[in-house]
Amino acid sequence: MPRNVVGEGAQRRRRRNRQQRIQMKLPTATVKQMVSSPRWISIALLCVSLYAMYTIGIKGDFYLTYIPVEGISTISPDEIVGASGLAGAHIFSASPEQAAARINELPGVISATVTLEWPNLVHIAVQEDTPVAIWQQAGKEYWINNQGYLMPARREMPELLHIQSESTEVMEDAEGNLLRAFIPLELLAGAQQLQALRPNLGTLYYRPNDGLSFDDPQGWRVYLGVGTNMHQKLVVYQAIVTDLQERSLQPEYISVSNPTKPYYRAFGLRS
Repeated sequence: MPRNVVGEGAQRRRRRNRQQRIQMKLPTATVKQMVSSPRWISIALLCVSLYAMYTIGIKGDFYLTYIPVEGISTISPDEIVGASGLAGAHIFSASPEQAAARINELPGVISATVTLEWPNLVHIAVQEDTPVAIWQQAGKEYWINNQGYLMPARREMPELLHIQSESTEVMEDAEGNLLRAFIPLELLAGAQQLQALRPNLGTLYYRPNDGLSFDDPQGWRVYLGVGTNMHQKLVVYQAIVTDLQERSLQPEYISVSNPTKPYYRAFGLRS
């Protein structure tokens, strides 16, 4: 009986097709197994993270290049930004807390707050101290705040009370840092009271042993000490001036530092 050649050929073709389908399915199954493997998932996430970090690291959009500062009138924005350490920093490396702490160390700064926003926005708000007088010593000027603390004079303020110290005390170290951080409050209070009582006195002078003094326009120095009883001292001083003028005496100096025991020195006469 002759063999069915057509039938055998069809069977061989069916076997080949099944083998091809099996071979084609094998890669798909392998891929599915890899995708579902925790190890390969971790590797994929790592690659994505590394790419994201690389992109963020090289793009300029994530660097702090514009830093506005609010609340300042005497301190320059450059000084605030420089102290913060944020200029040119990457958003991920910037610490607003550390930046605010560095700004707070600047003389004349009461408080500072720093805020960051994605991707490169930073804002600095400063509460600045207010000078009430100027301390002059050894050719340099310093501001005095209401608590008597000294700070660098950052610009000219001729409208403020000027106190010229005649002390030889060293004020700064070799690096320009203040060694004397404040002046006695009784000294500042006395100077402010004198300014209120005699607005046209001009510059006041200070010596550690004599306190405050001023140059009378008539040609002599007046010593008033310190403290807030300047009104009483000026009354005593004016009485001494009147007495000397009635006796045609010209004083070299008059001291009312202790208003109960005033003294003076006149040309050709010592009291």
